[in-house]
Amino acid sequence: MTSPASHRRILLASLVGTSVEFYDFYIYATAASLVFGPLFFPSGDASVQLLASYASLAVAFFARPVGAWAFGHYGDRIGRKSTLVASLMLMGGSTLLIAFLPTYATAGLLAPILLCVLRFGQGFGLGGEWGGAALLAVENAPAGKRGRYGMVPQLGAPVGFIAANGLFLVLGLVMTPEQFMAWGWRVPFLLSVVLVGLGLWVRLKISETPAFAAMVEEGPPPSVPMGELLRHHWRCALGGTFGAVACFAVYYIATAFALGYATKTLGVDTQTFLGLQLTAILFMAGGIALSGVWADRTTPGHVLAWGCVGAVVAGFALVPGLGSGSVPAMFASLAFALFVMGFVYGPLGAWLPGLFPARVRYTGVSLAFNMAGIIGGGLTPVAAQWLVQRGGLAWVGGYLAVLSTLSLAALLLMREGRARPATLPAV
Repeated sequence: MTSPASHRRILLASLVGTSVEFYDFYIYATAASLVFGPLFFPSGDASVQLLASYASLAVAFFARPVGAWAFGHYGDRIGRKSTLVASLMLMGGSTLLIAFLPTYATAGLLAPILLCVLRFGQGFGLGGEWGGAALLAVENAPAGKRGRYGMVPQLGAPVGFIAANGLFLVLGLVMTPEQFMAWGWRVPFLLSVVLVGLGLWVRLKISETPAFAAMVEEGPPPSVPMGELLRHHWRCALGGTFGAVACFAVYYIATAFALGYATKTLGVDTQTFLGLQLTAILFMAGGIALSGVWADRTTPGHVLAWGCVGAVVAGFALVPGLGSGSVPAMFASLAFALFVMGFVYGPLGAWLPGLFPARVRYTGVSLAFNMAGIIGGGLTPVAAQWLVQRGGLAWVGGYLAVLSTLSLAALLLMREGRARPATLPAV
């Protein structure tokens, strides 16, 4: 029987890994909104610069399913622990190297190419990170606590966000705009090595999950997990993908897009808006924590469905909130959207693993989550920027409402809220 100390170590390992993951992603998203446009994609039109910068943000989302396939393959064949260590090293190494990139002014076209290559490396490593961290938590969860254990890795999102944007906020306060543009933006990427080192130290001390160990005892692992997944569990993979779309859409509209829109279009002071986001993200942490408790009392799918309803409302609240230019109204809309984000994200750590047997669980969870990232996250900042230029903020709110409705429809079709058992499927 696993001791309480072992459970705490396991949960810490899952939390630290996803915190690093989201820190890496957030510093890139923030830098893409603030500095990457003029530094790597110079153009006479600021909107074109921002679109190109957001397009580089999307590169990682297209790399993530490739990483999900690669890391899922080994996660289902050789184990969760070693695969998680490898994904963290690749992810962290790519982030660190961005700190040393030349800009367009010194390297020409080579600069944005190298940026996109390292962004691809980030995404490839991230493809195996979230799924493995979720399995680490839920495959060790005691009976009746799968929702609460599954939401712990999700708390890495607000932790990583606070670390990333808090650092950008401090740098903006202690540096002049010229210093920040010249070299200050590199500091968050350089400091990622500290979090990666902590993550590796924790993960090297944990053991393999009971579910994987039991699967190995039953017989040899699948020779090609992706093939088995697509032959026998493609419906769950498809439903899981669309069920997870809303969480990405809500997040990237409320963070990356909102930051660019508020500072570039509305003229809101960057430090002021970062402060608003840093406070609003606490509502997301609260939503995640509440979602875990609610999921254990009902089902993860039930909580996700209601979260999607809230995300539709958040879409309609975008114009009177963010579009008003009023600081209190902007904060209220951000806080509400991120609180809702807690309910469309927190239960995923328990819901997605519950869709697949242990033989293909790492592959299935990683593929579904990262394909959802392309649909709901990778294209969202670009689509939102394009929509706001042509139809205004109301079109962006409608875009969020449509994607959230798509997730709600997938959840209802999966019937998870009525049929999903309280324990993970058998080996």
